[in-house]
Amino acid sequence: MEYNLADLFESVVDAVPDREALVYLDHPGTGAERRLTYAELDTAANRIAHHLIDAGLTPGEHLGLHLYNGIEYLQTVLACLKARLVPVNVNYRYVEEELIYLYRDADLAGLVFDAEFDERVAAAAPKARKLRHLVRVGTPVAGAPGSDAVAFADAEAAGNPGRGFAPRSADDQFIIYTGGTTGMPKGVMWRQEDLFFSGLGGGAPTGEPVKTPQELAERVAAGGDGITFFPTPPLMHGTSTLTAFIGFNFGQRVVIHRKFVPEEVLRTIEKEKVTSVSLVGDAMLRPLIDALKGPLKGTDCSSMFSVSSSGAIMSDSVRAEFQSLVPTVMLLNNFGSSESGFNGTATADSGPENGFRLQVNSRTAVVDPSTYEPVAPGEAGRIAQRGHVPLGYYNDPKKTAETFFRKGEERWVLLGDMATVDVDGIVTVLGRGSQCINTGGEKVYPEEVEQALKSHPDVYDALVAGVPDARWGNHVAAVVQLREGAAEPSLDDVQAHCRTRLAGYKIPRQLVIAPQIQRSPSGKADYRWARSVVAPGSGAQS
Repeated sequence: MEYNLADLFESVVDAVPDREALVYLDHPGTGAERRLTYAELDTAANRIAHHLIDAGLTPGEHLGLHLYNGIEYLQTVLACLKARLVPVNVNYRYVEEELIYLYRDADLAGLVFDAEFDERVAAAAPKARKLRHLVRVGTPVAGAPGSDAVAFADAEAAGNPGRGFAPRSADDQFIIYTGGTTGMPKGVMWRQEDLFFSGLGGGAPTGEPVKTPQELAERVAAGGDGITFFPTPPLMHGTSTLTAFIGFNFGQRVVIHRKFVPEEVLRTIEKEKVTSVSLVGDAMLRPLIDALKGPLKGTDCSSMFSVSSSGAIMSDSVRAEFQSLVPTVMLLNNFGSSESGFNGTATADSGPENGFRLQVNSRTAVVDPSTYEPVAPGEAGRIAQRGHVPLGYYNDPKKTAETFFRKGEERWVLLGDMATVDVDGIVTVLGRGSQCINTGGEKVYPEEVEQALKSHPDVYDALVAGVPDARWGNHVAAVVQLREGAAEPSLDDVQAHCRTRLAGYKIPRQLVIAPQIQRSPSGKADYRWARSVVAPGSGAQS
């Protein structure tokens, strides 16, 4: 047995077949729910896997998942792994031209999609020359153009419920498409063994990784249940799918919703006694705070042990507000990426005054991007990780050469995040190099300014971008969404607030009040949008 995700999942199934594995709760207020034990989820995935094999898809070919959250999403990912197909996430916000790009770039041979996307799929699929097999989840939308697709329910009903698959390998791949806010999306190619250790913590993200594949099931059989994982962002983003697989590797229960609705999230936490919630930054934590202070006041959240964020930080002021409402919960700002998996967790003293400080794992370092040598304490470099890292970007040798490198016998990945490291090995993240604002020769990282802005009592959310400036090269501009009912602050008000937390050159010189900050479905910042809003002629204050 190798470190193959399907083999590992099946070993857990055999250890605890009757334990509840996956719960899907629809909302709002429909009461619809589905519950599958490990044995039932295994059988459901087997059926889809055999259908895909019977349809002519072969090991190594790519299958896209163009789906909202649901049983079908994780069932199809497992089916791909069982059949040695490569699962590829598809951003469901993409329109026709973006879908054509992704379908082609990923060389999709198959696609499982929600009926709501029928029209887009029908327009894009014929332009992807390798795409030959479509499976539709749900009933086609009335009036939408037809697509040559098999109904998911029919595929599941016809598929063999047993296993009987060919031997698998640790080298089988898993592709995570990432990006799109600063350029076209890129497919990160992971060997499953590497993903198991870097993205899934080797079967124990908070403890000692397993030393053999067999040990995973042995741990599950020896332990009890009682942990419920609740990934609230879309499964199409790698973080949520990996969170679900962390739950499966523990032999525990995973709960999912179709979409993020804060009131329903809180009801589910209370009803299902959720212990671990994952989300993406303030964009998801703030609405939970609003609901707990308003319509869902008094909701029992005592079962929650942790709330973790990855992809965007929970700012200090927002964390403190949530902690006052749920004092027993542990709030974790985790750091990682689609290219590295997990790198580390913010320290207790991380915040506006000290910066975003991380206790990183032993495989993470801050290096000079030109020499790949470790930087001296206090010097700026880029975060890098060694060992279990991806093979590169699919269909993009140029970006692969820019991001992945070998040093001695080890493979490394060079992330886009600038950072410093101190003598104790604590890493302070400065921000994404691509978003860095150079103003008068000084470097400003948007995340630091955004934290200061969000600590203002009238600010609900904020993004920061650079605007060309004849004198300074660029100046700092802020796009702000106000709290409901808040009076509109002046630029002077915002600057005075920020001066108590930031050096003068980091203070926003321009302010735009927006009805709503635009983010991805998972809560990640859309800096292209922010730059377009603060561009000259946008009507901004300055």
